[in-house]
Amino acid sequence: MRSSGSPRIGRRRAVLRTTAAALSLATAAVLAGCASADTTAQSSSSAQPAFKPVTQQDGSQITVWADSTRLPSVQAYQKSHPNVKMKIVTYDGGADGSTYLQTKVQLFDRTGSGWPDVVFGSPTDVTWASEPTKPGAQPFAAPLDDKLVPQSTLDGFAKGSLAPCQFNGHTYCLRNDIAQVVLWYNKNLMDKWGYKVPTTWEDYEALGKQVAKDHPGYLVGSVGDTNSHESYFWSGRCPAFSLTKPDTLRSALQDPNCTRMAKLLDGLISAKAVTTKGFFSQGFAKESGSKVLMAYGPSWYGQYLFKAAFNAPAKQIAAASPLTWKGETTAATGNVGGGVWMVSSHSANLKASTDLATWLTTSDQNQASAPTYPAYTKAAEAWLANPANSDYFANDVSKPFQEAANEVWTGWSNTKFPDATAWSSVVLPALTAGKTLTSTLPAWQQEISNEAKAHGYQVVNQ
Repeated sequence: MRSSGSPRIGRRRAVLRTTAAALSLATAAVLAGCASADTTAQSSSSAQPAFKPVTQQDGSQITVWADSTRLPSVQAYQKSHPNVKMKIVTYDGGADGSTYLQTKVQLFDRTGSGWPDVVFGSPTDVTWASEPTKPGAQPFAAPLDDKLVPQSTLDGFAKGSLAPCQFNGHTYCLRNDIAQVVLWYNKNLMDKWGYKVPTTWEDYEALGKQVAKDHPGYLVGSVGDTNSHESYFWSGRCPAFSLTKPDTLRSALQDPNCTRMAKLLDGLISAKAVTTKGFFSQGFAKESGSKVLMAYGPSWYGQYLFKAAFNAPAKQIAAASPLTWKGETTAATGNVGGGVWMVSSHSANLKASTDLATWLTTSDQNQASAPTYPAYTKAAEAWLANPANSDYFANDVSKPFQEAANEVWTGWSNTKFPDATAWSSVVLPALTAGKTLTSTLPAWQQEISNEAKAHGYQVVNQ
């Protein structure tokens, strides 16, 4: 699937469209998508041969591939670790849906040299990097849980956040950031109009219809972006992308968890409380940005949607915990972004490579000033304590962010193809044409199934 933490991250998304500044900073959002995976299903596949490192050369130079957003972090590590010899290469292959890294690794596997030691990528990259690209080849990504990264460190990541990294019983990457979904709202207007912040989907639906009646033109959400399904259907535990086995995808959009979300959104769309225009679509910010009363979306919405795109004043926008259905006690939410760091199994300096990947993802020094929410729990605390990440908001976002970080549903799996493609090619045009989400579920499911089969999956629709 595809998703991340840094606005990221698209994948799962086709690239989000907003101002150039917001987009670049929101890289995690673009990486979004496949951020979570069912580790039980994936760990049951046939075991890979035992990992055998190449002959190690302590002190040898390591080559690092990073995107422009992560480049300053890699440079900061180099500055603080002057004894580590590094060659830093900037590339754009970390965007979800890009096959640049995979193509390069396939070439290196054929020639027997050229592999970078550490790379930044999307969760989708891990689906192929954890397997040989050809018979006899070694998987590109090193199993980090195999004597490279201590289990205590791996246990420090937010619950489920390493799921996209886990295949064949091993962990092949470290999560840089996540983009857990929360409920955003305009506190000033909610207080002024006497509305109570909803805690359940049913309350959200009722309030949306009340807003449409009392204040026509104001909105409580959008389903028009390339990753809107990750906010709503992922949060609703809809099994659109659920791996039941490593080679079997369950995409069952007639499941009650899918149909009830579609029905709820159809009612709000009909009432004109939820728009089918994308928050990041051309002209939306200018025409309707000031009329977004609520938005159900990722943790980076605050800085990159409300602040950068909508220009909402400080101390106006607040965040609340993910919504639950009435009668259900277990919370679940989606994820719309988040990149990963992988260490090459071909590295001749695994010690330095692993230390770099670990520092980039877990160090307070690095993550406290990161553009999006860190996946590592302690680093996330440092991030939240940074005034640059909190002073803009009308409330303390720490509680909802931290709760949501541990509630991302792991049943929306990390697949070999972006989850945004079918939504963008089938669902968004249907909504623009005035069709309902409910009526479009079969076509969406068919397109997902077609993509899955093209990538070698068996598909179950029940």
